[in-house]
Amino acid sequence: MAAMILSRHKLSREAASMPDAGGHSALPRHVAIIMDGNGRWAKARRLPRIAGHRAGAEAVRRTLRAASKLGIDCITLYAFSSENWKRPEQEIADLTGLMKQFIRAELDEIHRGNIRLRIIGDHRAFEPEAAAMVDAAVEKTAGNTGATLVVALNYGSQDELTRVMRSLAERVRSGDLDPQAITPDIIAAELDTADLPPLDLLIRTSGEQRLSNFLLWQAAYAELYFTETLWPDFDEAALAAAVASYAERDRRFGGL
Repeated sequence: MAAMILSRHKLSREAASMPDAGGHSALPRHVAIIMDGNGRWAKARRLPRIAGHRAGAEAVRRTLRAASKLGIDCITLYAFSSENWKRPEQEIADLTGLMKQFIRAELDEIHRGNIRLRIIGDHRAFEPEAAAMVDAAVEKTAGNTGATLVVALNYGSQDELTRVMRSLAERVRSGDLDPQAITPDIIAAELDTADLPPLDLLIRTSGEQRLSNFLLWQAAYAELYFTETLWPDFDEAALAAAVASYAERDRRFGGL
């Protein structure tokens, strides 16, 4: 079944990037994923939650390879939200350990693939070793010119927008910015995602249908795709199905 889905939906990068009648590409340039369902996956198997997170890390590896095959330019993963600090200390420690393990295991392959790593949110809130490893990974891949992998760490969209409003307010107070000159483009230029392509497709796994404080501004005209698949089960066929659904959408951006 997976092979059938892939053979039906998998497009070459050249064909998929051709615009449709409305001038929009059939292939999303920027895809974001809310990776949900690790805990439920583990619970269904009577395993500890950490087993679900480990399986989720494997799903990240599969998804990055699948995105590369499809020719997606930028993929953003919601790895740790600013609200996740409410979880038990042991789970936070487990997630931090997995993050460090992922960097050790995958960074060289990411770098060889000419992929640039970007972080949104405040990753320096993590323990010093983890934060330093993230900094080193970003620095190592900074000059890469291929696809971009964006990882949201200690990220919350409301916090991001609050920081932007404070920054603009300071500029207004200092006389550097006229309030009447504030436009959506001015705001977008202050966001954590300012140097990234506009968000085209936002995927959430596990059947939940909410954004959970993720890329609220950026998702204004993104296509939303919800799947019952739990994140540890997400694979190449699942990503191809989401991209195929996107290709069938009529993106009007408020027009006719």
